[in-house]
Amino acid sequence: MREVRVVLGDRSYSIHIGAGLAANPELLRTALPAKRILLVSNSTVAPLYASPLMQQIHALGREVHLFELPDGEAYKDVAHIQGIYDALLRLEMDRHSCILALGGGVVGDMAGFAAATYQRGIAFVQMPTTLLAQVDSSVGGKTGVNHPLGKNMIGAFKQPAHVLIDSQFLQSLPDREFCSGLAEVIKYALIRDVAFLSWLESNMVRLLARDQEVLEEAIARSCRHKAEIVMNDELEQGERALLNLGHTFGHAIETFTGYSSWLHGEAIAVGMYLAACFSASMYGLSMETVERIRALFELARLPVNAPNQMSSEDFLRIMRHDKKVKNGSIRLILLPELGRAEVVAVDESVIKTQLDHLMVKYHA
Repeated sequence: MREVRVVLGDRSYSIHIGAGLAANPELLRTALPAKRILLVSNSTVAPLYASPLMQQIHALGREVHLFELPDGEAYKDVAHIQGIYDALLRLEMDRHSCILALGGGVVGDMAGFAAATYQRGIAFVQMPTTLLAQVDSSVGGKTGVNHPLGKNMIGAFKQPAHVLIDSQFLQSLPDREFCSGLAEVIKYALIRDVAFLSWLESNMVRLLARDQEVLEEAIARSCRHKAEIVMNDELEQGERALLNLGHTFGHAIETFTGYSSWLHGEAIAVGMYLAACFSASMYGLSMETVERIRALFELARLPVNAPNQMSSEDFLRIMRHDKKVKNGSIRLILLPELGRAEVVAVDESVIKTQLDHLMVKYHA
């Protein structure tokens, strides 16, 4: 079992990574000190894992109840958060109760937002079941829901009390969902760890085969990077914004497609490739490097082309609502070189020109 610490004073917590952690009674006892727990999951994950987990929690002398969300980004909204509040109130959960999030990023974000806002804040624990959630969204305390005009526009910072990453959950993950998570793993390599990029190139085949040793190494390295950035900039006033490489473009794709036909990691992979192309034209990133990035996404079975029906005007219309917009300027995360990222304010006319050029290239 590997451990990564997120040190944030009285909000510090551990990330434990290993196979079979969901069945480890001592670890569950430490992570779940509350006597009353609401287990929040979804209609895909709950039938697979909720019952044995609840039995383990009951054996510890805890009271645990299940609330099941429908599965999908399309349900990550205010209306479905209301269901979690209803369950908490119906069960008369108090400020000493705890929410346990069992699922992917949508479940974690929604459960965390409910925990941040119910009775002005109760504890919650993350038990992520997708690769994307294990390497990114379960760590760092960003919680929230989507709005039809933009992704994650309603939310709060709420650090979990503990993160338990059971790598065995990934064995049942559909291939497309697994590959989606690889996008966020690749992101850490692009923004701060060139050696990790080379490691991913060498080990991608083993990752896709879900080799346990390689998988846990990739998760641990990703979590260490995320933890370091969060410790330096918990509320995203500076360095943490670099974790959004490709996200301005990617969130636009998700919003345009109604949070339904594209997975988050797929949209972010396209966004990161677009950011690499922008970095080449604006920052002098070599085309050899751009092609290296493209090749790694393709090796990870991820897309690099935006939806055919999406125009530069569609991108800009949605990007104007991005959380990184400041004083009316759209800010992008770009790469002066591999392993180093910067936040750059880019004029809309420049973005449109670049996107028009890339759309022609993509769709020729």
